[in-house]
Amino acid sequence: MQDPLIVKQLAAGRDFATGDPVARSMQNFVYLLGDSVARECLVVDPAWDVQGIVDAATADGYTIVGALVTHWHPDHVGGSLMGHDVQGLSALLEIVQCPIYVNEGDATFVKMMTGLGDSELSLVRSGDRVKAGSVEVECLHTPGHTAGSQCFRCGGALVSGDTLFLDGCGRTDLPGGDVEVMWDTLSKLLELPRDLVLYPGHDYGSQPHAPMEEVARTNAMLKAPDYDTFLAMRGGR
Repeated sequence: MQDPLIVKQLAAGRDFATGDPVARSMQNFVYLLGDSVARECLVVDPAWDVQGIVDAATADGYTIVGALVTHWHPDHVGGSLMGHDVQGLSALLEIVQCPIYVNEGDATFVKMMTGLGDSELSLVRSGDRVKAGSVEVECLHTPGHTAGSQCFRCGGALVSGDTLFLDGCGRTDLPGGDVEVMWDTLSKLLELPRDLVLYPGHDYGSQPHAPMEEVARTNAMLKAPDYDTFLAMRGGR
């Protein structure tokens, strides 16, 4: 039987927010994770041009049944970013009534950024699973970039937000960031199957996605032999 999982990667400035130079410069990826039979999907980090993202799902025949949040930063959930008002989760709920899945460690900041209330968020912990049709997505708590950062494992895909990029990892010098926690998180990600395909939160690499085997071999942040070396590579913070 054919695997019903679909993973669609949408790029800011190319697939949505095409007329927004700030969105284009931020190079965000948004993802649709779904079931090609049930025609349902979950949207990961809808921001910048929410109607454009919903339209992309609709054009492919999918209904959005939930939103997955990798972390609370405004380029991923909406809010104020360097003087720019970024659309996000609140705009999504004006178009689609669906649950918004946020790790409990980032809930306070998500509410601050978006203006949403407790009743509009569904809090998750590591190991919790969310479904679109028959497709199941596992939430993995991966703190370091923020206290409640999370990745999403779905079939052979790992959607990593700003925890891990193809080249580098998320910053640890912003509110909620912690370099020691990031070291521990990256060590745990290296224990995952190497045939998983990494789908990052930004287009910072030479390609849009890659197997973890390749990322582990080429990403300098994953090759640090010990924490002290990693700390030095991160500028001591």
